[in-house]
Formats: sequence, C-alpha cells, structure tokens
Amino acid sequence: MKRRAIIIGAGPAGLTAALEFLRRSDVTPVVLEASHEIGGLARTVRYKGNRMDIGGHRFFSKNDRVMRWWLDLMPLEPDRKEVVGNGPAMDRVMLVRPRKSRIYYLRKFFDYPIALTAGTLSNLGLARALKVGASYLKARVVPIRSEKSLKDFLINRFGRELYQTFFKSYTEKVWGRPCDDISVEWGAQRIKGLSLTTSIKHFARTIFSRNKRKDIAQKETDTSLIERFLYPKFGPGQLWEHVADLVRGRGGEVHLGWRVDRIHCGGNRVLSIDATNDAGERQTFAGDYFFSTMPMRDLVRAIDVPVPANVREVSEGLEYRDFITIGLLVDRLKVQEPDGGLLKDTWIYVQEPDVLLGRLQIFNNWSPHLVADPAKVWIGLEYFCCETDDLWKMTDEELKRLAIAEVAKIGILDAADVVDGHVVRVPKTYPAYFGTYNRFDELRSFMDSFENLFLVGRNGMHKYNNQDHSMLTAMTAVDGILSGHPDKRALWEINTEQQHHEEKPS
Repeated sequence: MKRRAIIIGAGPAGLTAALEFLRRSDVTPVVLEASHEIGGLARTVRYKGNRMDIGGHRFFSKNDRVMRWWLDLMPLEPDRKEVVGNGPAMDRVMLVRPRKSRIYYLRKFFDYPIALTAGTLSNLGLARALKVGASYLKARVVPIRSEKSLKDFLINRFGRELYQTFFKSYTEKVWGRPCDDISVEWGAQRIKGLSLTTSIKHFARTIFSRNKRKDIAQKETDTSLIERFLYPKFGPGQLWEHVADLVRGRGGEVHLGWRVDRIHCGGNRVLSIDATNDAGERQTFAGDYFFSTMPMRDLVRAIDVPVPANVREVSEGLEYRDFITIGLLVDRLKVQEPDGGLLKDTWIYVQEPDVLLGRLQIFNNWSPHLVADPAKVWIGLEYFCCETDDLWKMTDEELKRLAIAEVAKIGILDAADVVDGHVVRVPKTYPAYFGTYNRFDELRSFMDSFENLFLVGRNGMHKYNNQDHSMLTAMTAVDGILSGHPDKRALWEINTEQQHHEEKPS
C-alpha cells in the first residue's frame, strides 16, 4: 500500500510539500484547505478583472534551491521577439521587477531602508538631521548591552531618533502595542542583517555599480535592500494554482472547503484527522505523515489526547494580528514622480501617525497585468488589527469610506478620483512575538513529540516566515522523511537570509 501524507493548508508550505513528495517518492499527498482558494497568504484575489496581492510577495530568495524551484515552474518572461504561440503556458512566466519601497512621513517620501542621503537630510531638516546623526553615533558608542525588546534592537541599529522618526509608529500600527512589549526575536527573524551602516554601504555600492550587469540572485545584499525580484505575470496565486494543478495531475489530492477540526493520536503518533465541509459533511483522513500549516492554537485545540496544562496555557496565550486590505481603483494619484508619471513604488510604508493606514501597494508596479484598464491606477491600502477591534467589525462600505478619507487626508489622492473599491479580510496574518511567546519552547517540545507530525509554514510554526522560508521548511521536512532520518530541529533553525540555517538568537 502506498504511503500517504495528509497536509493541512494549500499555501506555499503545504503545496511545496505535496509537489516534493510527488516528484521524489511514491508518497501520495492529500491537501486539505479550509477556504475555497489556493495559495494561502500568497493567493491572488480577483475583482472585476483586477488582481490583488495580499501583502505583496516578492519572489526572491538567497537559497538556490528555492530560486530553481520557482523558475522550473515559471521561467523568466522571454524576449517578446522570441515568443511563439499563445495560451496559458505562454502566460505562465516570471517578470523581473524593480524594487522600490519608500516611507511616507511628514507628507514627504523617504528612501526605505533609511540611509542618510542628501534627500533624506533635506526632508528631515537641519535640526532633526543633527539629532539623528548624534543619536546614531551614541548608539554605536554606547549600545544597549542587553537587548530585551524590539525597541532595544532597533535603537542599537539606527539610533533613538531614527527609531522614533521612522520605525515606532509603523511598527506599532502593525502589532497594536508598544515596541518595548515585542520580543527582540522579531528583529532577529526579519531584519537582523540590516542597520543604518549596511544601508549606507549599499547606497554607496549602488552609485558606483550602476553600469554593471545586475545579478538577480543578489546574494551579497540584505533581503531588505534587494533591487530586483521575480514576480508571476498574474500575481503570486498564479504560481500556486499551477502547483495545485500539478499535484492533482500527478495523482495527489487537493480538497478545498474542508476545515480540519480533530486530530486523532495514539502514543507518539498522529493516526488520522477529521475535517468538515460547508455542507456539514464529515470525513476522516488517515495517513503515514501529517503536515500542519494551520495556526498552532487551533491545532492544539483539535488534538484528542490529553494536552499538559502548561502547553495548553502557552497555546491559548499565543496572539495574532489580522489584516485588512482595501483595493481602490482610481483615475490618478495626486502625488507623482518628478516627471509627472505614476509613482514607481511597489509599496509605501505610511509612517504618518494621524491615520490608521499602515502600508500602500501600487499593483500596477508589481505587474501591469494585475490591472484590467492600464489607464487606471489600482492600489491596495493595508490595515492591521485584531478580529475583536472595531475596525475589523466595520462593514465593507464603511472601510472603503475610511480608506478613501485617509489617503485623501495625507495627500495621496483626491477622493473624487476613486472609481471603485474592494475589501479583503485576512485573519491570523501575522503570528505575534508577544503574549505567551516567551514560553514557546514548551509548546514546540510537545508538538515535536509526535514523530510523524511536521509543523511548517508561517502559522504552522508561529514564526514570521517569508514565502521562501515557508517553502524551505516544507522541503526540509520532506527531505528528512525520504532519508529516513527526519530532524525537526533543522526545521526550526531555517533562515533564508543565510544559505541554510540561522544562528540561535541571543
């Protein structure tokens, strides 16, 4: 009898595991997805011919295996002169996109990541710029010796003045709490290689190498500083929908609309799981291996064996931040490039403290194919909240009115130029590094004790993974199973900012 792998979730981690099994073994994957969409956080939302990328997904990794995996499935867009034929396969290509992100503060644009360039100093003004320089020097000479919070982490790398100017407001919008309440591990996970010094060095290298051919790998560049990235022609969901089709075509199963609510265990193994669909039908799925990308709190609640009180306490105390993105179709933006053209940013961090808006995407710049009418501008306004917040409970029409009023208030557009809008709510988008997270090892140890259960992906590991990071956790888990020597420690040590593994955060 063939072995079966039951995979909870049809996002990047779950679908990567499924295709890896089919490419390399006789293990049959069965993917169960609670929603009716493929791709998880990397899905593409369609609205009246326009497409929305939830959160923005740059297809870039310093890991060669991940880069090859993507390009094997979706090669680089060929030169138009060489294109022969048409159809879906010809559209299944990666575009090479320029990366431009900026901070919007004081109703002005600042480079992101921040570097003390002439433009930055001019926007700040002499008095504020002097304070920035002095506080940065102080941070280098007298750093905070024991970093206990994200606030300490950021001050050590950018100085107190830059932290308060460019990091504090946006970060607290994202997480809904002061930076000194957030674990330093968030910084170690997301931006540990970045500082004001690395930003300035990168800026200098860029100036002196403009005429050199640029390698898409950019291995010597911090991820936050990359200048180009790959992007599927019709958004990230295009790739993951293709992967799901390959899984089905090679004998695997992908079931949409099936929510897992029971995990049956015996000893130190998972035996089967139960799932229900929208019609109330219930089905049991037995297997040899089990992969979970569902939130850890929900997974623990579903386990049918006694869970130690301390483990349940940690699980119930895990916190998440939820996400709302509001697509606005507009005739034009009020702010433009110096030549009068559309802003070139893929996304803009909104540091302005007088609005709730956290970040703004310009979908035209991710791919022109995300916009049905090239004469229009298609933007995404991103808000961070919790499901219990009043913001989350607002109607779609109320949210659209709020979003339009906020971008008009800060001078991005005129409300009269808005043509249409669409609201998307995404629960549990960001696993949080507070609550009971400081006791996370207790939960991890218990879950890892089930020898055939593998936690992968962002929510599966309660770890703020990027897409490539999530894929690598799935690949590594499959590697271990097929070698006969699975090592769960290797999953937790993965960090794609390095080639293979991260250092243990101090």
